[in-house]
Amino acid sequence: MASLVAPDRDHPEIQAGDTVKVHVRIVEGDRERIQVFQGVVIRLRGGGNEKNFTVRRIASHGIGVERTFLLKSPRVEKIEILRRAKVRRAQLYYLRDLRGKAARLKEKRR
Repeated sequence: MASLVAPDRDHPEIQAGDTVKVHVRIVEGDRERIQVFQGVVIRLRGGGNEKNFTVRRIASHGIGVERTFLLKSPRVEKIEILRRAKVRRAQLYYLRDLRGKAARLKEKRR
């Protein structure tokens, strides 16, 4: 069994508007597997060990699914940043009301 103390992980610096893949360790009975949750970061909250972020994705039949992850959780295996978007808000709750092409975010140029 893994230790209860979360090791200091080298996760990338994420921001609201980033499209990320979060690799989460799922425990089912005595078996473990990695599940990938891909979506847009709509908010970051807290600081230190309490820092968490919410990722939103559109599941089948256009249903929006949001999931909140603790940044320093031992269950969060890896975070990959796929795209960075240019946003002017810290929390992107307005994306909940948008569908399809209206919900696109402009990609940030480096």
